[in-house]
Amino acid sequence: MCDGVLPPTMGEPERGAERCGREGRALSLTGRWRIVEMDMWDQEAIDLVQPGFIEFGPDGLGQLGFIAVQAEIDWRSGQRGGQPSVEFTWAGYDEGDEASGRGWAVLAEDGSLSGHLFFHLGDDSGYRAERQVSEPKTTRRGRTPGAARATGADG
Repeated sequence: MCDGVLPPTMGEPERGAERCGREGRALSLTGRWRIVEMDMWDQEAIDLVQPGFIEFGPDGLGQLGFIAVQAEIDWRSGQRGGQPSVEFTWAGYDEGDEASGRGWAVLAEDGSLSGHLFFHLGDDSGYRAERQVSEPKTTRRGRTPGAARATGADG
């Protein structure tokens, strides 16, 4: 129980991955996180197409992107070692080919996110992410609105 709010009843998924902090305020995993480190790939690779990220929306859905992977995620909250965590499945594309997998993340004491991503029948990698303070607004195609006009490129 956090601030008098009871947890969901049995069988009802908990969404939002919140807990009470030492000061009684809610700490949350929801939002956009910048992937700053992966076991399998260096930062240049992680940021190949766009800055690597993982995002957990308040509705239990989200997205991730790193290297040439673009995917949607479906997540559930929980705890690992007494810390707020999420477990998720993901499905999307890697270099244009369908790809899917699973993963998890846990909120570290320093406020960063640590976790592991698994490709179905493929690679897996640990990762670390930091909360992204401002979220860049992007279109469905992943472009920043007005970017084509600003650079003169056609879309």
